[in-house]
Formats: sequence, structure tokens, C-alpha cells
Amino acid sequence: MKLYLDDDIAGPRLAQILRQAGYDVRTPADAGIPGAPDSVHFRRAVQEGRTILSRNYGDFENLHYLVIDAGGHHPGVLAVRRDDPKRRNMKPHEIARALRKLETAGAPIADVYDELNHWR
Repeated sequence: MKLYLDDDIAGPRLAQILRQAGYDVRTPADAGIPGAPDSVHFRRAVQEGRTILSRNYGDFENLHYLVIDAGGHHPGVLAVRRDDPKRRNMKPHEIARALRKLETAGAPIADVYDELNHWR
């Protein structure tokens, strides 16, 4: 799977773990657009055919519906929600495991907004 990690989740540890798990990962720094608006990251992910991975679930859910409601398509939006208490927040290895479970289940990804927390 080709992934684009937006600014809210793009840490070096997560990128490393995902790459080691066999994912093709691109970050805003790799793309030369760190700190850009979410719409710019979403556009880049679509242009490159990459599923976007973000903790910014609100903005990317809205962008997902904007594209779908306009009759468009995208490679998918996968969100990682923050938990309460914070100690339950998904760690990088848990994110990689959830991605693998999602793929193994054959769940659709293209044109879908999904939350990885459900795939723990």
C-alpha cells in the first residue's frame, strides 16, 4: 500500500516502522510541503495515488465527503483518533498492525474514510 502521512502524524518513528512493514511511505517533508494546509496534502496524496494517514480526522473526513459528493475519487483516508486517556493512543507499531488487519480483511480503502482505531 502506498501511504501519505500528513503533518499531524508524520513522525520519523512511524515512517520507519511502516517502511519496515513493507509500506511505501511519503511524508510532507519528502514532498517538500511540510506545514501546508490539509487540502494541499490531500491533493498531493490523490495525485500520487496514496492513501492518506492522519490524526486530523475532522478535516480529512470533510475533505473525503467533499470529493465523494462532487462525484470524485481518492485513494482513501485512514484516520487515527486520539484516545482518552492518552495512554491508549495508538503507538506506531499498533498503527502498522491495524493497517495489516485492514488489508488482510480485504476492506475497501479507495474512496473510503475509515478509522484505524477500529482495527486494533
